[in-house]
Amino acid sequence: MSTAPVSVSRDVSATPEEVWKLVTDLPRMGEWSPENRGGTWVKGATGAAVGAHFAGKNKNGKKSWNTKVVVNACDEPRKFSFALTVMGANWCDWIFEIEPIASGSRVTHSWVDHRKTWQDKLGKLVSGVSDRASHNKANMEVTLEQLAQALNA
Repeated sequence: MSTAPVSVSRDVSATPEEVWKLVTDLPRMGEWSPENRGGTWVKGATGAAVGAHFAGKNKNGKKSWNTKVVVNACDEPRKFSFALTVMGANWCDWIFEIEPIASGSRVTHSWVDHRKTWQDKLGKLVSGVSDRASHNKANMEVTLEQLAQALNA
């Protein structure tokens, strides 16, 4: 079922290091994301590092669910990525890429779907989202907007 990656970009007036500090602070992600409600580092992890595990909480309308992710790329301050895992399988990757530009940084937020058809159907039941790609794109735009506001505060 894998589809093309969904990506959105936003220029922010902050250094790549300032952006990095926020996008890798997963317990705070709920401050920017309309669906994520934060969470905690688990299994001995205390912050972003390849192999670090995080237990997240998500909500969409009346539906709420817990997530398990593992960091799969941590190239400070350029790229941070984590895989959403369900039943030991990588369902999708969430990626933040940061590049310096004259006015600060360009942040590209991407989602790469790895789900099979049955996993997509299960995801719809749990989250109430029938078109995950469109839903995520809209949410990622909000996430980057709110991240930009936090960086400019």
